[in-house]
Amino acid sequence: MFLAKVTGSIVATQKVDNMRGQKLLMVEPYRLEPDKRKSLVPTGRSFVAVDALGAGVGELVLLCQGSSARFTPETKELPIDAVVIGIVDRVDAAGTCVFDKDE
Repeated sequence: MFLAKVTGSIVATQKVDNMRGQKLLMVEPYRLEPDKRKSLVPTGRSFVAVDALGAGVGELVLLCQGSSARFTPETKELPIDAVVIGIVDRVDAAGTCVFDKDE
């Protein structure tokens, strides 16, 4: 699992049958800033994830990637590589709050 920020949505009108009705999001992974370790920073990569929860642009989410993405009841029959499994409220690292959605 890892953290990512939702940066956009994907519209694909032509999809395989079992992907119809699935919301697709563009996400960018985030990591702990390596020097001071007091903030989250983007990794510079982006990819597409299926949204199982209703996340929106700008939200920090928890993702599963690889074969684990198909372990949720909502995704077990889908040909996917990444799925949103949580919408993050707060992240603490080494006793410091590095993300709070209300701030």
